Amino acid sequence: MNSAEAPTPPAESGLPIGFAQVPVILLVDDEPNVLSSLRRLLRPQGYTTLTAPGGEAALDILGAQPVDLIISDMRMPGMSGAQLLTQVRERWPNVLRLLLTGHAEVSSAISAINEGGIYRYITKPWDDAELIKTIQQGLELNGLQREKARLEALTQQQNESLRELNASLEDKVRERTGELQIAHQELTLAMEKLKKNFFTTVQVLSNLIEMRAPALAGHGRRVADISRKLAEKLGVGPELTHEILLAGLLHDIGKIGYPDLLFGKPITKMTGEEANLARKHPLTGAAALMSLPDMRGVAEIIRSHHERWDGQGFPDMLTKDAIPLGARILALANDYDAAQIGLISAKRMNAEEAKAYVLEGSKFRYDPMVAGAFGELVGRVPVKPLLERRLSGADLEIGMVLSRDLYSPDGMLLLATEYVLDDLLIKQIREFEEAFGRRLIVCIRA
Repeated sequence: MNSAEAPTPPAESGLPIGFAQVPVILLVDDEPNVLSSLRRLLRPQGYTTLTAPGGEAALDILGAQPVDLIISDMRMPGMSGAQLLTQVRERWPNVLRLLLTGHAEVSSAISAINEGGIYRYITKPWDDAELIKTIQQGLELNGLQREKARLEALTQQQNESLRELNASLEDKVRERTGELQIAHQELTLAMEKLKKNFFTTVQVLSNLIEMRAPALAGHGRRVADISRKLAEKLGVGPELTHEILLAGLLHDIGKIGYPDLLFGKPITKMTGEEANLARKHPLTGAAALMSLPDMRGVAEIIRSHHERWDGQGFPDMLTKDAIPLGARILALANDYDAAQIGLISAKRMNAEEAKAYVLEGSKFRYDPMVAGAFGELVGRVPVKPLLERRLSGADLEIGMVLSRDLYSPDGMLLLATEYVLDDLLIKQIREFEEAFGRRLIVCIRA
């Protein structure tokens, strides 16, 4: 038999922690007066109370609806309270279990506590205040356990969501990283191509000067090469080394406005007016490049590459401490090559004579540190083995790669190293050979 009593309004303190609705308490006793007494006691507490006259009826109620706490008498016909609560523990472990027992049944109650997992036992006759307090404490404990279970489940759910989110983010990061790597590779290739095109442009500008004076053919390239090697020998760093290399190629750009007769004329053979004009070419060359932000360091080197260690150079007569390091390196490299092509004196010097001339000048013309590095470097520059084929225009094929710069017979740069030949370039090379009436030597990677 089952009967339920509607609750009175909950106590002012509200529901116990972990409860979303009024707690349901099942009272089990074979004595109707006991059930009535318990219901009257619990009515003011606001609980929903259900009653059952025995164990079987109580199990039917538990199977039909949720119950939060069960209070069962120990001694009942058919199924004892201990047996009932043991089954409740097995089938509905979250239901809190209290046992009513007489004084003579205390030892049996203790055994039931162990077997049935009973929260507390209460002796008859009970103290109303103590019983209510026990029920309240039990419901609070039950509610805390529920809240703990809810929070653990929520935490597990959130952790799972977080793991899924992390996995999704990792996939997105990997995808984005791949995109960035591709973009970086494309940017790197574009930058390399831009640098190569820029360097080729500088070489073309250098050749414009040399085209006006056959005596200067190759001078800029040789000066740039020895300047670069000196810079590396001195350990000046990649940025300054690159500026020195460019300055070597363009150091004579200020001569672009020279009259034809002045090209290739040693300064010792110039008239006063010609010498004054010649002394202006570092200023002219620097001014031509100063408007380019990335070339200002190069312009500064070009402006000062005729300054001397003793302060007697031009155009500014700088003291040794004021001469840029790049200009000190370029000054020596320029004079070394100029001495061999007759720009220092009427007599062309051979390599050993030019070397002796430069080293002698370390006393007053050049930075002794640069001259010392030059003395160690000249004649002992390691040559890397280069696997290549030397072909004429008729033997070229599409896809071949230049292993060296290609120059015309008069020293003009036609194509830079690493250029990949296509049908149009091969056709232009062959037409160039026909125009010059001679074969070009085209060095191709083997």
